[in-house]
Amino acid sequence: MDIGKNRWPYITPGIPDELFQRREVPLTKEEVRVLTLAKARLAPGQTVYDIGSGTGSITVEAARLVSPGIVYAVDKDEEALRLTRVNVTSFGLTNVVYLAGEAPGALAGLPPADRIFIGGSGGNLKEVLYQSLSQLKPKGIIVINAVTLDTLWEAINFGRERGLKTAAIALNVARLERAGRREIFRALNPVYIIQLWGQPGP
Repeated sequence: MDIGKNRWPYITPGIPDELFQRREVPLTKEEVRVLTLAKARLAPGQTVYDIGSGTGSITVEAARLVSPGIVYAVDKDEEALRLTRVNVTSFGLTNVVYLAGEAPGALAGLPPADRIFIGGSGGNLKEVLYQSLSQLKPKGIIVINAVTLDTLWEAINFGRERGLKTAAIALNVARLERAGRREIFRALNPVYIIQLWGQPGP
């Protein structure tokens, strides 16, 4: 039995949030995840870093899309990395490598990346971006998820100062929910999705 296809039989991303174990660890919500993955332009065979993997929802979705490529899930929090492993295993994926440690140091020695997701930087975004850029292949893409304007502008300014192409969207999602006898749209926290790409190279 193919465990992954049994749990989520579709080739499209957007696995429902409830299919991931979460507890108190941050989860990238389904709608945010879909656009984040789309902005990365994933393809089979790529090498991907997921920095600040949290529950591993991005790791799981990316591993499905880049197989037989490899996803490196990086997180400094032991519980987060444990949940990433649990969720990856529950989808029957075997193309994920787990790295316990804090970026940028934890990235040293990894093979060059085609795509890099940054979901958490522990307040060291600029340092993480420096290291990520040094390990990104010439045609690679970095995608950052931010919840504050400070992080948004820090990422954009970093890219522009280094001659990278930059793009960003502000994502506001509201989900229909029942409230007593009525239904309302309940808003999720807004998220900024930033792309950096286009460094010189073949």
